[in-house]
Amino acid sequence: MFVLLAGAGPATAQAERFHWKPVSVAQVKLDDKTPLAFNVYQPDKKKDSHFVLVLLGRRYIELDIKAKLAYYVLLTDIQKKGSDIESDNFAVPSRLLASSDWSVRDVGPAELIKLTLGDYGRVLEVELPHPPDLRAFY
Repeated sequence: MFVLLAGAGPATAQAERFHWKPVSVAQVKLDDKTPLAFNVYQPDKKKDSHFVLVLLGRRYIELDIKAKLAYYVLLTDIQKKGSDIESDNFAVPSRLLASSDWSVRDVGPAELIKLTLGDYGRVLEVELPHPPDLRAFY
């Protein structure tokens, strides 16, 4: 019994939970066309800001724009909390989604993420607005 309790501690510490907030002014395109149903979320913690969760129809994909990797997300792994979402971090090797031709660049008021999804063979573009620079107000 003692071994079970000692083993549960580190596993719990490694299970990172994300609280995702919707990015209301984000744009998504799939092969230069806006999908009928989409949404974009980012974690509320600044240290995790390189992750983006994209909803395409009924499919979620987590993007790690720093590592330039995509991960599949099962609908059952998502917990809706109003307009927000809570989940584990899906950036694990077992969830890796084939992707290629990544580019991440600044396009003025936004950051443009572009990649080819290997299983769709289609180009995904996500345009994220830059967070407001609060220093300009001081």
